[in-house]
Amino acid sequence: MSLLPYALARPFLFSLDAEAAHDLTLNAVARTQGTALEAIYRQPMVNDHVTLAGLYFPNRVGLAAGLDKNARCIDGLGAMGFGFVEVGTVTPLAQPGNPKPRMFRLPKANALINRLGFNNGGLEAFVANVQRAQFRAKAQGKPMLLGLNIGKNAATPIERATDDYILALDGVYPHADYVTVNISSPNTKNLRALQSDEALDSLLSAISARRAILALEHLKRTPIFVKIAPDLDEAQVDVIAATLQRHGMDGVIATNTTLSRDAVTGMAHGEEAGGLSGAPVRDLSNRVVRQLRAALGPDFPIIGVGGILSAADAVAKIEAGADVVQIYTGLIYQGPALVQQAALAIKNRKK
Repeated sequence: MSLLPYALARPFLFSLDAEAAHDLTLNAVARTQGTALEAIYRQPMVNDHVTLAGLYFPNRVGLAAGLDKNARCIDGLGAMGFGFVEVGTVTPLAQPGNPKPRMFRLPKANALINRLGFNNGGLEAFVANVQRAQFRAKAQGKPMLLGLNIGKNAATPIERATDDYILALDGVYPHADYVTVNISSPNTKNLRALQSDEALDSLLSAISARRAILALEHLKRTPIFVKIAPDLDEAQVDVIAATLQRHGMDGVIATNTTLSRDAVTGMAHGEEAGGLSGAPVRDLSNRVVRQLRAALGPDFPIIGVGGILSAADAVAKIEAGADVVQIYTGLIYQGPALVQQAALAIKNRKK
């Protein structure tokens, strides 16, 4: 059990600018991970393993990409009891992201809007941070899994996006338990166009071919997941599902943030540009998860993410068709206790 209830820290953090609170928290985790102070947020990992895409997930609750873009806090985040942690999105070259302010809380809706824009220190620094992580060496039994999430640089023309994804794939491949191809952030111009039929087919064809080469080079086949948006109609979901299968992708992550503002109309910051996450994306995400499960059949791995702010939300995501789930905004609103609560609820649901 963590020593500091999050309810005591949240009022202070919520008194700060959202991005300032985010940076302060990550800096604190980076400094304390691996030390006695890690006890402030450490929790036991719930044992509820499942095997997907050939990977052993110790439990079914993970951290979504976007919180730790530079892979600085892998060990500290792992100490919170996650069965898997996904870091990034990383781009080949360092980039500052979009102008500030670019992250906004909407407490009445249990939501966030961000337009960060893949701000990160670049591939070289990212991989160095991944290599410094100690979670595998220190694990007793099966360690948590590590997903590495890749994207394109903002300055790279969309017609050359594949070049960036291949560069990033080359860099992260040896160090990842799985790689996520992020084509669904709304905060990099034209990125979501890569979800269209022809563009997605071309991108995944190139990634599949490159993965075959990397598998021989590194003597391991690293699973690849593709992260998609919630703002897709049923026909688009069906095409994406078929394309994933055609190119031998190992799973799908559903979903990223939404561009919809229906649930936050009239709220302070409700019309800010960017991706909306938290409670308002829950139903959109669950709809896409259900459609994917129907299109992909019972055995294709689906990671469900979007709007999980309670244990019941996590169970609902599983019941919609996800095999495992990820949280991000829920961690900000509810704190690390949500990890254990969600993992236990999913485990006990099966009994």
